[in-house]
Amino acid sequence: MATDNRVIITCAVTGSIHTPTMSPHLPVTPDEIAEQAVAAHQAGAAIIHLHARDPETGKPSPDPDVFMQFLPRIKQQCDAVVNITTGGGQGMTVDERIAAALHTKPEMASLNMGSINFGLYPMLNRYQEFNHNWEKAHLESSRDAIFRNTFNDIERILKELGEGCGTRFEFECYDVGHLYNLAHFLDRGLVKPPLFVQTIFGILGGIGPDQENVMHMRRIANKLFGDEYHWSILAAGRFQMPFATFAATMGAHVRVGLEDSLYLGKGELAPDNASQVTKITRILDDLSLEIATPDEARYMLGLKGGSQVGF
Repeated sequence: MATDNRVIITCAVTGSIHTPTMSPHLPVTPDEIAEQAVAAHQAGAAIIHLHARDPETGKPSPDPDVFMQFLPRIKQQCDAVVNITTGGGQGMTVDERIAAALHTKPEMASLNMGSINFGLYPMLNRYQEFNHNWEKAHLESSRDAIFRNTFNDIERILKELGEGCGTRFEFECYDVGHLYNLAHFLDRGLVKPPLFVQTIFGILGGIGPDQENVMHMRRIANKLFGDEYHWSILAAGRFQMPFATFAATMGAHVRVGLEDSLYLGKGELAPDNASQVTKITRILDDLSLEIATPDEARYMLGLKGGSQVGF
């Protein structure tokens, strides 16, 4: 299977950062999440990264039963690689964060490579009122919250989900130290190549959205992992498309989606996830880069296949 120079597009459909007040297009219900996930795949995304939300309030939910209201439908309607969060949402315990992935045994799951401050509270300044009571408290509480990912937490997820379920990981690295944490687990033999390393820019508490940082993270990843990894990039908010474009010219895979940015262009809310995928697909095509299919992504990342999941 020829996969050299093929770009894997991941679409992160809903996440746990943005709240319903911020965009009427943010998918909340199982119907909306399933429909937008399938449409994002049809637009060119090989991997669909998924969180769940309470269908009534839009609050991030760890409940495996909610995930099971949309995961089988996505699998029935498309062959995208499904990637389930283990980061969950603010205030969730590690048990809650991994419950859905352990229940569904996906081909892929996200795995955050270190504890950080994760500041959402600056978004409070943009809205006078919120649709739901939980939204303001959710943003405000991030002033004093730590996104916990201890070495013990990471080892547990690698063992229970990786070894136990055959799930491979999107290793989310919010700073340079996270690359070294991943190298530590590689040296110990707790993770196996090929690694899928997602470098993340522009989250308050992580590395900043500067192009110098993109190049630095790439240099360090090359130093630590050599030819044993695939590099992907995401950037928050208005940096999403520019940074994806910049990194793609350096050989990166890319991630877009309403989890990372609610916008399609300056001042223009994205009407859905598929519109962002369509935009980055057009940019990659203009750069003469080929888009990876789901099966090509499976081959490149050493995944177990869609027939081996628990949904």
